[in-house]
Amino acid sequence: MKDWIIYSIGFLAQILFSSRLIIQWLASEKQRKVITPKTFWTLSLIASFLLFIYGYLRLDFAIMLGQSLTYFIYIRNLQLQGQWQKFPKIVQYLLFVVPILIVVFYYNNNKIDVELLFQNADIPTWLLVLGIVAQVIFTLRFVYQWVHAERNKASTLPMGFWVLSLIGASLILTYAIIRKDPVLFLGHLFGMVIYARNAYLIRHTND
Repeated sequence: MKDWIIYSIGFLAQILFSSRLIIQWLASEKQRKVITPKTFWTLSLIASFLLFIYGYLRLDFAIMLGQSLTYFIYIRNLQLQGQWQKFPKIVQYLLFVVPILIVVFYYNNNKIDVELLFQNADIPTWLLVLGIVAQVIFTLRFVYQWVHAERNKASTLPMGFWVLSLIGASLILTYAIIRKDPVLFLGHLFGMVIYARNAYLIRHTND
């Protein structure tokens, strides 16, 4: 597949990720406290789906891992907000099944080509480890958010979410610079500004 198509998918995913943050940020600024609009999780799920595809096409395991770990948390938050049930059944099935099928049927000459993901010449082992660690930390924010949401039976974004977002995004930015990946770089550079602002709003609200 041509590079411009692959990068277009990646940039579209990051535009959607950025859009969810802008919507969340503006809504929070209006209320002077951190809130979670319903569109936040819908855009998250669609963007995650696209970025997973982008990682697959780029043969980048770190990206695929990061999206795999958060994907179903997005779905769970949509369920908690009563939005998932409003999706057409066919869309629910596609969003749920396609990423799983890509992992299960990742074939090269009728074989699951693990070497393509873990021995990519463009990603040395140390950089792959950095990418995986960065994605895991970045993903932990949603694990933390999910546990918090289940405990409170409400979809919210607590302080720990934003702190982990800042740490994870910093590491992913480092990975993106070394990997020379403009999609990851632009997306996370923009995101860090909003993560910091939300952390400030929560702290200011609690004072």
